[in-house]
Amino acid sequence: MNTPTVTLPRPVPVQAIRPPKANIPQTLGERQHIRELVADYVHRVQPVPPLPPAELRSHAEALSLEHGLDSAHVDYVGVLINNELWKEQLASVPFERRLLLMPKCLRIEERCPAPFDEFGLLCKQCGLCSIQDLQSEAERLGYAVLVAEGSQVVMSIIETGKVEAIVGVSCLSVLERAFPFMEAAAIPGVAIPLLQDDCVNTTVDLDWVWEAIHLTSTDRTRRLDLRALRDEVDGWFRPEALAAIMGPAEGRAAALGRSWLGKAGKRWRPFLTVCAWRACQESTEISDAVRKLAVAVECFHKASLIHDDIEDGDAERYGEPTLHAEVGMGVALNVGDLLIGEGYRLIAEAAPSERASAMILAAARGHRDLCLGQGAELDWFSDPQALSVLDVLGIFKGKTAPAFDVALTLGALHAGADDEELSAIARYSEALGIAYQCRDDLDDFARDDGDLAAQRPSVLMASALDRIKEGEDRALVEAWWKRAKPAAPAELIREVLADHKIPDHVRQLMESFKERAVTSLRDLGNDSLKGLLRRLMGKIFDEHAIKGWCKEEMVKKGIVETGIVETATPARSAG
Repeated sequence: MNTPTVTLPRPVPVQAIRPPKANIPQTLGERQHIRELVADYVHRVQPVPPLPPAELRSHAEALSLEHGLDSAHVDYVGVLINNELWKEQLASVPFERRLLLMPKCLRIEERCPAPFDEFGLLCKQCGLCSIQDLQSEAERLGYAVLVAEGSQVVMSIIETGKVEAIVGVSCLSVLERAFPFMEAAAIPGVAIPLLQDDCVNTTVDLDWVWEAIHLTSTDRTRRLDLRALRDEVDGWFRPEALAAIMGPAEGRAAALGRSWLGKAGKRWRPFLTVCAWRACQESTEISDAVRKLAVAVECFHKASLIHDDIEDGDAERYGEPTLHAEVGMGVALNVGDLLIGEGYRLIAEAAPSERASAMILAAARGHRDLCLGQGAELDWFSDPQALSVLDVLGIFKGKTAPAFDVALTLGALHAGADDEELSAIARYSEALGIAYQCRDDLDDFARDDGDLAAQRPSVLMASALDRIKEGEDRALVEAWWKRAKPAAPAELIREVLADHKIPDHVRQLMESFKERAVTSLRDLGNDSLKGLLRRLMGKIFDEHAIKGWCKEEMVKKGIVETGIVETATPARSAG
């Protein structure tokens, strides 16, 4: 079986999964929602920084009351308001005039080899925690970096006059004591609160730290409301909107195709098309041509799902019968083919004449690569054999990465992207596609009707083959790869994988490919495209955090703890 070549990225440190303190919103989704409410509040009310602590708290209480937020989170809301107030000023300060201040408690205390001096932690670059990558990337950009504690440090640094802006990571209590000094000096500062305040092995929303570190005024998209944009794109798949974009449906096949386009789904690919277009030019008004490109991308995706369901023999999708189960295989095949034709028609209608051939070629190459990747998996079904992790990742590269590449490339080409930007998109898409499919395999872990039960190539089972060397568990994994009948129960497979911490290994692999995707942007000259693609990585994976069974639920099901809960974010050496 021939699969595309994949190399493994360096393993990245992954934060321990710990519950936040009571004065911090408990889930990443809640924290992100509050940050969006804060952005809207500041835009509407327009308070002028610097704000004294009492005034800042007054705004935090007003926002919390307006939206019914937990009163225990008022201090947290105040920090986010202060961040939003200073965001634009921070973006305008050169990197070399900024300070990154981190607490030493981000380290893994019992394993950290780094000593201290009067200036703080002297990182040994051991790779065990996020400090190394944050420090290395910030220093590469030109920041001064200090791993130390306390408001006194902030005060002494401000008094030197050599720092014009601060990006800080600290617990709420320290941030509260530091704000008066920063307010008095009118120093722009963005502070990312620690999720715990016990000073040992603490965690933080690392994607927020990376975003703050890389904030620059040359990124035109830094204030783009990604949630609102995604909601707008989602609205294009309502029946009346599809009719306006695609024209009237002609016949039953077209009506079924429109209905299938409107089915539930994540719609990441059309969203990515619009984002890439938005980042590569200055216009903010979305044209009919951009809408057509976005719908074209979804036509390709939904056609592939129809065909995949037939090839895999699946009876359900989106909690409903698959199209072939509902209307028959012949009709479903025809609808899938029609959607592919619709996709190419929409591209041809949307493409500027000077870019039409490049856009059609990009879509055709992606279509071809996807079919070759699917073909490799189908070949495996005819001759089941044990696959290595690299073999499975090669299938992922062929099956999933091309769709992301086409989505981003079409938007970028429509905006007139150059070769450097298109090359960066290709590298980013490959790593993103692999990480996304790893995430799907982890999501699938808890399902009774997923890949484990159906005995389809899985990175979890490939990792199990690599790591389980002997005994009954090894025999079980080998039998699974041979598609032995009767198949072992999914519950038993999950128990074996959990016992050997296989989901944890795959989660780290996913995080490593996410890091590779973002690192691939390091030398990209377009700060808007770089910044938007970096934020998209957090958006895609934060909104659909991996959820597995908590220990209580596992006990109910008679299965040992998996260790899979909301995905922790890794250290990320992003450009």
